[in-house]
Amino acid sequence: MAATDNKKSRREFIADGIRTGGLIIASGAIGALAASSHAEDTVWQIDPYKCTNCGLCATSCVLDQSAVKCMHAFAMCGYCNLCSGMLRPERVGNTIEAENVQCPTFAIQRSYVENPYFQYVIDENLCIGCAKCSKGCNAFGNGSLFMQIRHDRCLNCNQCSIAEVCPAQAIVRVPASKPYLLKSKIKQDG
Repeated sequence: MAATDNKKSRREFIADGIRTGGLIIASGAIGALAASSHAEDTVWQIDPYKCTNCGLCATSCVLDQSAVKCMHAFAMCGYCNLCSGMLRPERVGNTIEAENVQCPTFAIQRSYVENPYFQYVIDENLCIGCAKCSKGCNAFGNGSLFMQIRHDRCLNCNQCSIAEVCPAQAIVRVPASKPYLLKSKIKQDG
């Protein structure tokens, strides 16, 4: 009789299994809840490798002047005299007269480095996010100009109004600790 006292009945065995399974499920749920409560904050950003430079960033942002600005990957730039980001491809001559310039607000400033090199700097206060410069740079240059959401200006809306209309779905959520998706000579994964 002592041997049968140590054995659990089938009913007790199943009940213990259910309790153990329930504890495992409950602890997993609590762990997932704790992990999500510590999840990192995210912000909106433009993936420069998906962006088509459509120009909708300038007009679709909820702000009067878009939080999207042109950025310059200096390491990629050729510092050429004939910058396709600054100057229109169908320009008359090689001057920086208004009719030859891509940017409607003259946000791209060019300064002489040495023959035949020039440095191009974006004045973010003048940039409206129209993407004309980055479109020209990608079409006829080396792609060193690209669009990014500036987080000192962005309201980080729950649903970004630009993301809703972006034809390339280039606007994505990224970790707030790494808020910029930069462009480089070699496309970086992740």
